[in-house]
Amino acid sequence: MISQTLLRSLVWTDYRLAVLILVFIPLVLLVWSLFSKLEAIQRLMLIYWRVASLLAITVLMMVAALPLSFLTGFLARLLIPISLWFWVDLNEEVEDLPRFRPLRLGFTAWRWAVTVYSGLGILLSARSLPCSFLPREAIVQDAVCNFWLSPPYGLREWLLSGYKPGLISFFGVFGLVVYGLCLVQFLLTRLPRQGRCAL
Repeated sequence: MISQTLLRSLVWTDYRLAVLILVFIPLVLLVWSLFSKLEAIQRLMLIYWRVASLLAITVLMMVAALPLSFLTGFLARLLIPISLWFWVDLNEEVEDLPRFRPLRLGFTAWRWAVTVYSGLGILLSARSLPCSFLPREAIVQDAVCNFWLSPPYGLREWLLSGYKPGLISFFGVFGLVVYGLCLVQFLLTRLPRQGRCAL
């Protein structure tokens, strides 16, 4: 059993690592791939950003302590590594690049780091899944649920202090609806037609 002090520390470390591994590094890789004109890596990075937007939606919903945000955060951890490894044609193109090309090395190292980080994040965030089934008032009062809410609250104070939590959560829920519609459209139309080929 993890102590509450250790759990709080792990949650904050997780958020800090997420900013580095899931935001800054992929931004650098996306820009680098655009300048290098490597289409396979460009496509994988664009797919990554579409899928990873679920994490941003989750943070917006966590600002208002919406129970669904705990489930969407967990699902994002599952979908992100799948999105990076799913596409057979793009993965073959990346494999065909010269082995010691810096962008290929950087992308491959990052993709493995994301996979390991997401796997560990799934284990950690599984502790928060019971919060998905609590009413909002209980989430705010529950110590364990609050560990996951603290970093989004800090982000709100830092970046979104002029906005009310209700407005922020509205954008989060709206984003989730759009995300869900796009995911359903992909699963029902593109996936059956194209399979695991992105091009």
